[in-house]
Amino acid sequence: MELRKYLLPGLISVTLLSGCSLFSGEEDVVKMAPLPKVENQFTPEKVWSTSVGDGIGDFYSNLHPAWQDSTVFAADRHGVVKALDAADGKQKWKVDLSEKTGFFSRNRPALLSGGVTAGGEHIYIGSERAQVYALNSADGSVAWQTKVAGEALSRPVVSDGLVLIHTSNGMLQGLDQASGAVKWSVNLDMPALSLRGESAPTTAFGAAIVGGDNGRVSAVMMNQGQLIWQQRISQPSGATEIDRLSDVDTTPIVVNGVVYALAYNGNLTALDLRSGQILWKREIGSVSDLIVDAGRIYLVDQDDRVMALSAEGGVSIWRQSDLLHRNLTSPVLYNGYIVVGDSEGYLHWINTDDGRFVAQQKVDSSGLQSEPVVASDKLLIQANNGEVYAFTR
Repeated sequence: MELRKYLLPGLISVTLLSGCSLFSGEEDVVKMAPLPKVENQFTPEKVWSTSVGDGIGDFYSNLHPAWQDSTVFAADRHGVVKALDAADGKQKWKVDLSEKTGFFSRNRPALLSGGVTAGGEHIYIGSERAQVYALNSADGSVAWQTKVAGEALSRPVVSDGLVLIHTSNGMLQGLDQASGAVKWSVNLDMPALSLRGESAPTTAFGAAIVGGDNGRVSAVMMNQGQLIWQQRISQPSGATEIDRLSDVDTTPIVVNGVVYALAYNGNLTALDLRSGQILWKREIGSVSDLIVDAGRIYLVDQDDRVMALSAEGGVSIWRQSDLLHRNLTSPVLYNGYIVVGDSEGYLHWINTDDGRFVAQQKVDSSGLQSEPVVASDKLLIQANNGEVYAFTR
């Protein structure tokens, strides 16, 4: 059974199968923190905005824009993919990956869910229908399309001539970058109950490092698809099945031979890249990607605290707790500030030195779920309704 994350602030809604009980006793009510009052030290400037289809609506999705050279690529869940000029947001090309079902009926949606990833001459997008698409970045035409082992919820990762896909049923697959052919598959194991979302792999020294729904981080040799090591960073515990969730849905980060990984209901853990041995760990859980920069780790925990810790030992530096349960996006580091979005459609700019707010702006009332994307001097964000915005400091 699989849990689904909706846009309810600080809550996880679940799909119940018959005869399955997830909660013991009454369900706790968690309230979103009120919008903090911020005296803006600067006003981020909106350079442009443009609509890309219908967005993702109320569905959980990892779709977010990608940037390469002078072009922004973005998609909606139904199947619309657009290339936009990074300078002014004007459309360069548009394709629709939904399937034609008849002259009078609406097309069958593609249910795009993982991506967009830009790499060389192609962009890559996965779907809930277990399809991975490679589109020519010049005109949007389909270079190849491949059926994979399960829903492709996380973004494709391109490295060493492969497109790496982590599917919802726990398979890590390496596809040939030129043809889309499946070259190898590794089963990373799946528990009976998991969050809806998968870790995108990171790559280093010919290995793919990826988190699993079983609470483990795995390293796989990319040229053969051979498992090198596995290390558990989250041990299921607690009174309810929700408490025992231990997914590692975040993308591991590799810096100077150290793998930093983060689990839900688990730990922030530093691992040795060669052996997978634990170097240190802190009891912090999250499903949002983390940042490692200049000896610091920045992250959003599962209660929406924004935190800074030392990369050497995980010692706390500061904690910003005024955004609790506002369903924050993963953080991004832009122009010397930490930036996060929330489910009410606000962007929050935070000082990296002390965690204080420096700016706040309302972007889109449909809400923000996908993480912001840095594109040279611009910050991109896609709202739930499909509108893509570009800001500058």
